[in-house]
Amino acid sequence: MGTFKNKFEARTPKTRRHPMSAELENIDLYVEYWNAANYLSAAQFYLKENPLLRVPLKSEHLKPRIRGHWGSAPGLNLIYVQLNRLIQKTNSQFLFITGPGHCSSAILANLYLEGTYTEFYPEITQDIDGLTLFCRQFSSPGGVPSHVSAMTPGSIHEGGELGYSLLHAFGAAFDHPELIVAAVVSDGEAETGPLAASWQSINFLNPSRDGAVLPFFHVNDGKLSGPTLFGRMEDQDIALYFSGLGYEPFFVCGSDPYKVHTELAQVLDKAYLAIRQIQNEAKEKRLKGKPKWPIIIFRTPDGWTGPKEVDGVRIEGTYRSHRSPLMDVRENPEHLKILESWLKSYHPEKLFDEKGKLREDLQALAPKGTLRMGSNPYANGGGLLVDLALPDFTEYRVPVKQPGSSFSEPTHVLGKYIRDVMRRNPNNFRLFCPDETDSNRLSAVFEVTNRCFVSKTYPEDDHLSPDGRVMEILSEHCCQGWLEGYLLSGGHGLLVSYEAFAMILDSMASQHAKWLKLYREIPWRKPIASLNYLLSSHVWRQEYDGYTHQGPGFIDTLINKKGHVIRIYLPADTNTLLAVMDHCLRSRNYINLVIAEKQPSLDWLDMNEARAHCARGASLWSWASNDRGNPDIILGCAGDVPTLETVAASWLLQKHFPELKVRVVNVVDLMTLSPPAYHPHGMDDINFINLFSASQPVLFAFHGYPRMVHDLVHGRPNPGRFHVRGYQEEGTTTTSFDMVILNKMSRYNLAIDAIKYALKGIPHLRSKAEELIGFFEQKIVEHSTFVRTHLDDMPEIKNWTWSNPAAEQ
Repeated sequence: MGTFKNKFEARTPKTRRHPMSAELENIDLYVEYWNAANYLSAAQFYLKENPLLRVPLKSEHLKPRIRGHWGSAPGLNLIYVQLNRLIQKTNSQFLFITGPGHCSSAILANLYLEGTYTEFYPEITQDIDGLTLFCRQFSSPGGVPSHVSAMTPGSIHEGGELGYSLLHAFGAAFDHPELIVAAVVSDGEAETGPLAASWQSINFLNPSRDGAVLPFFHVNDGKLSGPTLFGRMEDQDIALYFSGLGYEPFFVCGSDPYKVHTELAQVLDKAYLAIRQIQNEAKEKRLKGKPKWPIIIFRTPDGWTGPKEVDGVRIEGTYRSHRSPLMDVRENPEHLKILESWLKSYHPEKLFDEKGKLREDLQALAPKGTLRMGSNPYANGGGLLVDLALPDFTEYRVPVKQPGSSFSEPTHVLGKYIRDVMRRNPNNFRLFCPDETDSNRLSAVFEVTNRCFVSKTYPEDDHLSPDGRVMEILSEHCCQGWLEGYLLSGGHGLLVSYEAFAMILDSMASQHAKWLKLYREIPWRKPIASLNYLLSSHVWRQEYDGYTHQGPGFIDTLINKKGHVIRIYLPADTNTLLAVMDHCLRSRNYINLVIAEKQPSLDWLDMNEARAHCARGASLWSWASNDRGNPDIILGCAGDVPTLETVAASWLLQKHFPELKVRVVNVVDLMTLSPPAYHPHGMDDINFINLFSASQPVLFAFHGYPRMVHDLVHGRPNPGRFHVRGYQEEGTTTTSFDMVILNKMSRYNLAIDAIKYALKGIPHLRSKAEELIGFFEQKIVEHSTFVRTHLDDMPEIKNWTWSNPAAEQ
């Protein structure tokens, strides 16, 4: 464990002052390389011309808008430079993940210096002209963002939102034994909830089959407007914190560049040897208990090497350097002088040759080929992606002799399919679930694998093993972050959750959708496996857990993202669920949301019908209709429970009101409702009219919030004729049928509304219609009395199955 230090040391002159081993005798060159990276990091903030200060700096050389964060850049640069040294020494594969947000200038600087940036973007040449474009593009219109993004070579982590860097690192390390992921976590980021849970990921990292994660906890005591919690902690307390979590902490602290370079180089060598020893012992002697993985606590000043003070106010070493230290340099001549002095302190004239290229002896410090972190193959995981060996999903079909006459448990059957997916793909598929695999009826997977757990176990534990491939932790954030890292580095996976708890992932899903949007537009990015969600224990079947568990809002989160990225599927029964999931596991570059029932449910379609229905995305169910091509009312539905209530409503209407011509349309691919201009799955107007007509009223029962369907059909012929029923934020601990009653989506509510909307076209049947409306309203009252007396649904509801209504008249 490193020596404890509580204060930064004062900056020392840039001369060698510390003895070093023969191995580190060229430390001066590493410091110069670091200075080059620091120079380019700062230059990107300010300069649109004169990138190497070959002429005196003037305001016209500066950008009109200064964007980005400076504070962590020098520390990131130093870590990157010393990792380059270690890579050269060991020929190891390192993936670099940047936690500090809006610090892409540092990563871009290193990518440019090592040559990878020019390879990916040939217009950014290794000369004055290229440097000009390089600086000009940073955080500028038409350029690159101030945070690491999909446009950044070597990156799998979006820096625009804090909290997920370590999770992405561990996800990338799973099943990649040759990879070490260097993850820089800032002390500001460490204050977020997801990051706080991320440290526990070492309980799931198996050194005999996985790679390693080497966290750098960058403590510089600065965020936007003040200090950080960890920044004000003593080193002893930080050491105890991480030791208690199971890490072996190494400390590198200070502000003397030569001393910090030397100490970090020595600590990195120790950490690397510790990692290899853990891995070798695990492979040779089998894993026994959780290893003590190294972590490097890297404490350097915020804004290191930048202006020490401005206008008499201290800058370096305070939160004031977190952003750009000088924001008004174009208008303030004194600040312009400070900027020029700051940039010249790195001596760019000594670092770059006459043409503007990095000196040859400094170039030699960077690794070559794919050992460069900007060219790491795992950062472009689509290039490593191997198609899943999928079983024939039709072999898991449930027989359906007649629609709506038999029951099955959709996710229970799906569990057998996922079990065999895992059996056939033992090294590149994982299931991620926050402690709900059994609850969501996917227990069949435990016939071929276990829950991954690299810590203490007891004989009475259920399916716990370091070799398990079911990743369960009671943190939706961890599950999603691991899965994202796993997918982006070339793996496949499925995330399973209760529907209501998926809302915890709202922001993470949004960020991944934005990443994929950009990712798909970059020609050198190779397609990756889609991020697949399976949400069960959903809003309409959470009657026993109550109101807190009743929320379908995750649909709303995704539906507003770019159409070429998002897919939303609402299978109506077991066979459609199997068809949908097989499609999702084969897809690339999407976020697929699948919502399905886990309780016994009626089967509607045999497998051939289910495949055809899913291929179309929406179909007219003629067996549930009596419209003979000329409907008075169209009953649309999307979702398993809405489908049940819609089909039952059609049955009631055909039985009691055969004069009313009813058409049932089921939608499994929600985005088919959208006009094709807004989503590639949107059906054309001809097919839309064939299903929903051009003018007849449509009563649509929807799994989620009603307004979503109204938004989707906007732009369709006469959208005002769509009347949507769905979740209305009414719920409690009650029965399943009472849930649809409370939200006015029951078969009785739908039958009443269908008659009312159809009456305009059949005024001659008004008397019978009003009589039947009264009958259905009375059934609702009868239900209310029965359920509160017997604490269960009426037998006619619980035992209902589809039959030919005409035969029962």
